Amino acid sequence: MISKINDASDYIKSKINIEPDVGLILGSGLGVLAEEITNRTIIKYEDIPNFPVSTVEGHAGQFVVGFLQDKKVLAMQGRFHFYEGYDMEEIVLPVRVMYKLGIDNLLVTNAAGGINRNFDPGNFMIIQDHINLMGDNPLKGANIEEFGPRFPDMSEVYNEELRELAEKVAVENKIKIVKGNYVALSGPSYETPAEIRHLRTSGADAVGMSTVPETITANHMGMNILGISCITNMAAGVLPKPLDHKEVVEIAEKVKPEFSTLIKGILKEM
Repeated sequence: MISKINDASDYIKSKINIEPDVGLILGSGLGVLAEEITNRTIIKYEDIPNFPVSTVEGHAGQFVVGFLQDKKVLAMQGRFHFYEGYDMEEIVLPVRVMYKLGIDNLLVTNAAGGINRNFDPGNFMIIQDHINLMGDNPLKGANIEEFGPRFPDMSEVYNEELRELAEKVAVENKIKIVKGNYVALSGPSYETPAEIRHLRTSGADAVGMSTVPETITANHMGMNILGISCITNMAAGVLPKPLDHKEVVEIAEKVKPEFSTLIKGILKEM
């Protein structure tokens, strides 16, 4: 694992001339923000030693490194998922590499289904906490002491100051935001209406198939984490209509100006 991390981070260092201090993980349909990065260097995942390759529509499959709001950023334009057949070690490899590159602030975004009936497609949800129902944990196996403790505290995975900052920026820009708990399942099938009713009673407000492995790993290494979900559809049974990934991408496309404004506003004030 350490060898894979070192090989990947050394390769990325050889391709860039800045030391990024903010990591961005851009979810389904949200990768457009990377197009606004200036003085950018693009590094394809397929060219990085030991890296998996993103296979999902709406995920470009590359790092974009450069400047956004005068911050030195490394953006993941697409991520890796459990349902693609990758194991947890592969899914969180990019986050380990970010840490190795010196990044200590991580902004994680995703497309999610709304469970909370007060949510609407197009809302942005600031993640307050999460529920891991993926049936696995990225910290399983031998612990790497240089990254963090064997049993890391999970009391505040999502940094309170960053959450307050995100809310402030949203209010200033008249962007409607909601707050809630994100639950992660393995996928790739969407949940059944019965499962959504069960998740709602468990305290979940939005559901998805990503984010939690990366944030568990980032928390293990002591990174400051902000998580934002774009509610791209209502979960099964909330509305009388079938679910389709095309809707996810379409809604993400529709709200991309607001998404860009929100993330850039947060970066500006970090």
